[in-house]
Amino acid sequence: MQKVIVRGPRQAAVVDVPDPTPKANWVLVKVHTAPMCTEYKTYVAGHPAEQLGHEAAGEVVAVAQPGRVKVGDRVVVMPTHACGQCALCLAGDYIHCEHNPDFAALHGTRDGSATYAQYLLKPDHLLVPIPDGISYDHASLACCGLGPTFGAMQLMAVNAFDTLLISGLGPVGLGGVINGVARGARVIGVDNNPWRTDLALALGATAVVDPTQSNALVQLRALTDGKGIDKAIDCSGVVAAHRLCIDAARRKGQVAFVGECSDETPLRISPDMIRKGLTLIGSWHYNMQDTPTIMALIRTLGPQLDQLISHRFPMRQVQDAWETQLTGKTAKVLLHPWS
Repeated sequence: MQKVIVRGPRQAAVVDVPDPTPKANWVLVKVHTAPMCTEYKTYVAGHPAEQLGHEAAGEVVAVAQPGRVKVGDRVVVMPTHACGQCALCLAGDYIHCEHNPDFAALHGTRDGSATYAQYLLKPDHLLVPIPDGISYDHASLACCGLGPTFGAMQLMAVNAFDTLLISGLGPVGLGGVINGVARGARVIGVDNNPWRTDLALALGATAVVDPTQSNALVQLRALTDGKGIDKAIDCSGVVAAHRLCIDAARRKGQVAFVGECSDETPLRISPDMIRKGLTLIGSWHYNMQDTPTIMALIRTLGPQLDQLISHRFPMRQVQDAWETQLTGKTAKVLLHPWS
C-alpha cells in the first residue's frame, strides 16, 4: 500500500509499504476518505513522521474472524486504539481509555495504524456503520469535522433557547457552527480570519467578533443584552480565547474546551467558579452511544457539509494539500488515497 510520510521541513512524500494483515478483532479497512487535521504542524516543523492521520471513512476488506463487521461494510474509523474492555470503553467513553494496546507490539509494525494511507487496521468495536445514502466524504466528518463540538453540545444539552459562542473558526469551530445552528441555537463566532468569518456567517452564525479588538468582550456582552453567553465552546486552544469564553459566559453558564492546549489558562476560582457558578467541561470526542444521532444529523445536513469541505486532494498531492491548509483559507480538507 501507499502512505504519507514527512521527511523534513515542508517535505512530504508518498511511499510504498507492505499491506497490513488483520488479526483477532483487528479489521482491515480500505481508506476512501482521510480528513486532514493538525498534521500540517508536523509538516511545517519537519519532524520525521511515518504515521500520520487519525480520522477516516472506508470499506472493510478483510477480517480475521467473525465479529461486529463484515467484508463490504462501509464504516467510519474512530480515533485512537482503545481496549474495548475497560469500564470507560464499555460505557461508550472509549476516547478516555487508559489501556490503549501497543499497536507495534501487536502487529510487528506501525504501518496500518494511521489514516493517511490506503489501508489501516482497527479494532472492530471502533468502526461505526455508515447508513445507506451517506457518502464517505460526508461520513468522515463524524470524526473531527463535527465530532468534537457535537460531543460538547451533547454534554451541555445545547438547544434552541441558547446563545452559543464558538471561539476559533478553524475546521472544528466551523463544524461547531453547523452543529449549533442545527440545534436551533443562536451562534456567535470569535475569530480574526476574514475567510473563515465569511464562511461562518454563510453557515448560519449571527455574528462573528474579532478577538484582537480591545472591546471584543464588550461586543459579546452587547450581543446578549448585557447578560452574557449561555454556553461557549473553545476550539482554538488559545489561552486568550479560554479567558474570553470564561469572561463572556453568563452567571451559571457553561464553557467547554475541545481545542488542545499546552499552555496554562489562568482560572480564578472565586470570581469564575464560586461566585459566577460556571460549569467548565473538557470534551475530547463523543460517547459511542451517540453515533446513531450524529449519523442522522449528517444525513440531514447535506449542502452545509459541502461548504464545510472546502478542498479535496488525491493523497499523492498531500504536499499541495498541506500548503493550502497553511494559507488559512480552508475549512475541512480531505485526502483521497485511491485517486
